[in-house]
Amino acid sequence: MPLDPPCIFCRIVQGKAEASLVYRDSLVTAFMDMNPIAPGHVLIVPNDHVPDLASLEAEAGSQMMSTAGRLSQALRRAPLEVEGVNLHLSDGAAAGQEVFHCHLHLIPRHAGDGIGFRRGLAHHDRDRADLDQVASMIRAGLTDGANT
Repeated sequence: MPLDPPCIFCRIVQGKAEASLVYRDSLVTAFMDMNPIAPGHVLIVPNDHVPDLASLEAEAGSQMMSTAGRLSQALRRAPLEVEGVNLHLSDGAAAGQEVFHCHLHLIPRHAGDGIGFRRGLAHHDRDRADLDQVASMIRAGLTDGANT
């Protein structure tokens, strides 16, 4: 996919906007979040402009996850008192996506930091028949033939 000139993440990838770079290869770039949830909060983006998760090529998605794994190790080795990490990806405006260039948040954590999905997420108990019905609907939406 071509780059999108007005996209801030595309401009960062191209070196046309300031960023504190952490990592870069032929598929992904990682840089510090300008509004970090915690010290060490990193964003990992595909180098090509990809507006959403559905448009993300498998190779770039795999590299995003691999990079997250490597950076989570680096965070634990850095003197930041990192005990764990959260990975977060918002896909679409309804999910809270604000920059429409697919990106993965790597958020450092430590015990008692108060960060988490503790408010606003209601769990809904479902019986097996309901879960099976929704699983069937999702399988029907797969287009790659892997419908298990």
